[in-house]
Amino acid sequence: MKSIFLRIYGGMLLTLVLVAALGVLTLHLVNEVRGERYRDDLARGTFRLMADELQPMDEVDRKRALLQWSRLMGIPLKLVRLDSLGMQGRDRARLMNEQVLVEPSGAHLVKVFTQVSLPDGLILAGEVEQVSEQLARATIYMLMDELRRYPVSEQPYHLARIVRDKRFGYDVHLKRLKEIDLDDDQSRRVEEGDTVLALGKNGDSIRVVAGIVDTPWILEMGPIYQMNPYPPHLLLLIAAVGLSLIGLTLYLLVSRLEQRLRSLEAAASRIARGSLDARVEVRGADSVGRLAGAFNHMAEQIQRLIMVQRELVRAVSHELRTPVARLRFGLEMIASAETDAARQKYLEGMDGDIQDLDQLVDEMLTYARLEQGSPALTYQPLELGALVEQVVAEIAPLRREVQVSCEAGALVPFDQGSWIEAEPRYLHRALQNLLSNALRYAESRVRVSYRVSLDRCQVDVEDDGPGVPEDRRERLFTPFFRVDDSRTRVTGGHGLGLSIVRRIIHWHGGRASVDRSEALGGARFTLAWPRRQVVKE
Repeated sequence: MKSIFLRIYGGMLLTLVLVAALGVLTLHLVNEVRGERYRDDLARGTFRLMADELQPMDEVDRKRALLQWSRLMGIPLKLVRLDSLGMQGRDRARLMNEQVLVEPSGAHLVKVFTQVSLPDGLILAGEVEQVSEQLARATIYMLMDELRRYPVSEQPYHLARIVRDKRFGYDVHLKRLKEIDLDDDQSRRVEEGDTVLALGKNGDSIRVVAGIVDTPWILEMGPIYQMNPYPPHLLLLIAAVGLSLIGLTLYLLVSRLEQRLRSLEAAASRIARGSLDARVEVRGADSVGRLAGAFNHMAEQIQRLIMVQRELVRAVSHELRTPVARLRFGLEMIASAETDAARQKYLEGMDGDIQDLDQLVDEMLTYARLEQGSPALTYQPLELGALVEQVVAEIAPLRREVQVSCEAGALVPFDQGSWIEAEPRYLHRALQNLLSNALRYAESRVRVSYRVSLDRCQVDVEDDGPGVPEDRRERLFTPFFRVDDSRTRVTGGHGLGLSIVRRIIHWHGGRASVDRSEALGGARFTLAWPRRQVVKE
C-alpha cells in the first residue's frame, strides 16, 4: 500500500503547486483588471469634464484653458489627433465612443485619453502619477466653476446630473458644513474657501473638501480609496477555490481507489457465494493493480484446486469400487472354500487387492500434496546418470522379458559429468513412474537416455509398445486418464503416475511431454528441466 500513499501524496503535492501557481496568476490577472478600472474611475470624471469644457472654445481659449488646467493639476495636458496615436481595435473604438482610455506608462504613470467632440477629432491626453492634492483641487475648482452657473438652490440637482453624466468613479456631494466630520482647523479653512484633503479613519482613503464662496454649500469629493492589491474578500475567494480544487483532486484520487477496492470486494463476495470464475480487472502497475493480479491468481488457484478435489473425489470413488468388490468377493469365497489350498488362494488374491489399495492411496496422497502447492523441496547436487541407472536396476526386474537399456547422451561441459541440482526423492519417483509406465506397455524393449547441457538436462524414456494417439497426448498427464481403459485394467495402474510426474517436473521448473519414438516406434516420454535450481522464497 506504500505506493498508493506515495501516489496520493504526489498527486496532492502536484495539486498544491498547481493551485498555488493558479492562485498567483489569478491574483495578478484580477489585479490588472482592478487596476485598470481603478485608474479609469479616478480619471474618467475629471477628463470628461475638461473635454466638455473645451468643446465651445476656440483654439486660443483651448490653449489657455489647457495651460491653466496643467498648472492646477501639476500634469502636462495637450490635444493630439487620433490618427497620431496609432491606436487600433478596442482602444480606438472606446475613444470614438467618447470614453476615457487609461493606459499604463511606466512604474507609476498612466496616460489618460478622451475624445473632445470637435470636427477635427482631437484627443485630450495627459499623464497622471497618482491622485495628488493638485489633481483633486483642480477637479474641485472645475466642479465649482460649473456649479456657479446655476442658482444656489439648484446646485445640488445640477451636481448630481454632472456626476451622473461624467460618470465619476467616486462620490461627489454638496453638504452643509455641520454635516461633514472635520476638525476645527479644517472647518476654518473650508469656511475660508480653501481646499482640504482629509484622511479616512483607517488611513486607506482620502476626502477632498472645499467650500463654495458666497454659498452655504460645502463640496465633498470622496472618499477615494487606495487600491489594495490583496483585498481580504479576493484572497478568501481564491483560497476557497484552491481548497475546492484540492478537495476535488483528493476526492477523485480516493474515489478511484475506493472504486477499485470495491471491485475487489465484490469479486471476493462472489467467490464466497460459490462463483469461482469471478475475476477483477487489472489496471495499472500500482499496489492495487498488483493486488488485483494476486487476487486473480489466488482465485485461479482456488478454482483449480477445487476442480482437482472434485475430480479426485469422483475418481477415488470409481477406483476404490473395483478392489473393494474383489475383496468382498474374496471374503465370500473364503467362507465357502472347502480346502485350505482354496482359502490360501483367495487370501493371496485379497492381499494383492490390499496392496493395490495401498498403492492407490499412496499415489492419491502424493498427487494431492503436489497439487496443493509446492512441497518442501530440498535441492541437492546429484549425478543424473547414477540416478537413472538406479531406477533402471530397481524397475527392470518387474518384467524380465522386456529388455531395458540405459544410454548417456551429450554431457556439456564434459568434465562436470551429469551432475545437476534436484530433489532426489521426488525426481526418483518421477523416473520410476515413467519407467514403470513404459514397462507396462512395452512389448520387448525399453530405452532410457539422458543428456546434460550447460543449463538444461533431459531424460527420454522410449518403448516399442502401441504408443499414444496424437489426439490424446495433451490429456495423458491429467489424473485418472487412461488411453485404453480395458487394457489398463489388465496391465494395472490407476492413471495417477503420469500426473505425479508432471507435477514433480513442474516444481523443478521443467516440462513433461509425450511424442512418438522414431527409434522404437512406440511412445517417447521426455522430461526437461533446468540444470540448476532457484530456491523460491
